[in-house]
Amino acid sequence: MAKGDPKKPKGKVSAYAFFAQTCREEHKKKNPEVPVNFAEFSKKCSERWKTKSGKEKSKFDGMAKVDKVRYDQEMKDYGAAKGGKKKKDPSAPKRPPSGFFLFCSEFRPKIKSTNSGISIGDVAKKLGETQNNLSDSEKQPYVNKAAKLTGRFEKDVADYKSKGKFDGVKGPAKVAQKRVEEEDEEEEEEEGGGRV
Repeated sequence: MAKGDPKKPKGKVSAYAFFAQTCREEHKKKNPEVPVNFAEFSKKCSERWKTKSGKEKSKFDGMAKVDKVRYDQEMKDYGAAKGGKKKKDPSAPKRPPSGFFLFCSEFRPKIKSTNSGISIGDVAKKLGETQNNLSDSEKQPYVNKAAKLTGRFEKDVADYKSKGKFDGVKGPAKVAQKRVEEEDEEEEEEEGGGRV
């Protein structure tokens, strides 16, 4: 059973592989009816390669360089024919952060300040532990904010697709996050104002 794309270019050939190929051809010319024992032949080839001088190897190095150019060009053409990697539109809406990342952005400075000299990995572990120790009600504000950002993101994507571009000045995710934060502050003010 074949694996992968049959149209994909043949891989690069190393200098040693070119040398082994010439050894095989020499062997076939000298002994056309004698079958090749691969293990023995490879061992002899390897020993001959080790005894070659740099000057003798340079011929095969040149062949390998030429083949690398061939391979790179074929891969470039193959990638273009396959579709290649699409470039992202820098004005496209950016996916908003999850509740966990919103939590991290708030608590990262606190953890860094209380643990000076802590590595990035240790900060991440502490953030994970801290977030895991929160109750569902303590996690809820971050989940709610993430849901609001996701709602904004979906609207921004729809606008972006309908207009063909997005009008965000600072970048869609930051604009959406700032809008949600402003709305949260307004809601808090309204709630605080009603209690007085």
